[in-house]
Amino acid sequence: MNMLKVGDKVPDFSAKDQDGNTINLSDYKGKKLVVFFYPKANTPGCTAEACNLRDNYKELQDQGFELLGVSADSEKKQSNFRDKYEFPFPLLADEDHTVINTFGVWGPKKFMGKEYDGIHRTTFVIDGDGVVENVIEKVKTKDHAAQILA
Repeated sequence: MNMLKVGDKVPDFSAKDQDGNTINLSDYKGKKLVVFFYPKANTPGCTAEACNLRDNYKELQDQGFELLGVSADSEKKQSNFRDKYEFPFPLLADEDHTVINTFGVWGPKKFMGKEYDGIHRTTFVIDGDGVVENVIEKVKTKDHAAQILA
């Protein structure tokens, strides 16, 4: 796993969101962007994290942040997840791992004694020039917006 770190320039990427629209990193030029990676839509931790960001979305926007959620789920799963919880931000359906690999968040994980490869719950704060300003690896799912705003 070769994760992007603070000071790295994020390579341009494009991926489909939950509605099949193409989202490019370049769409966010000049804006502060929060890209949060989560393992799987509609699971307890991922739901808590995304709902916390939804509930604090206005405050994040007031601080100039745009948000993008990313997982390897299909467009349909992302669409259901967004609709169920009324997320105001796009969710990328990165089934081919383009964005996941760009940021380097795919790798070995352990859960209940089993080892497997998966997405590491990680959040990147990117400045208007596409440079990583902050990497949050220890995401507090129920209080994530506060970590971004800190």
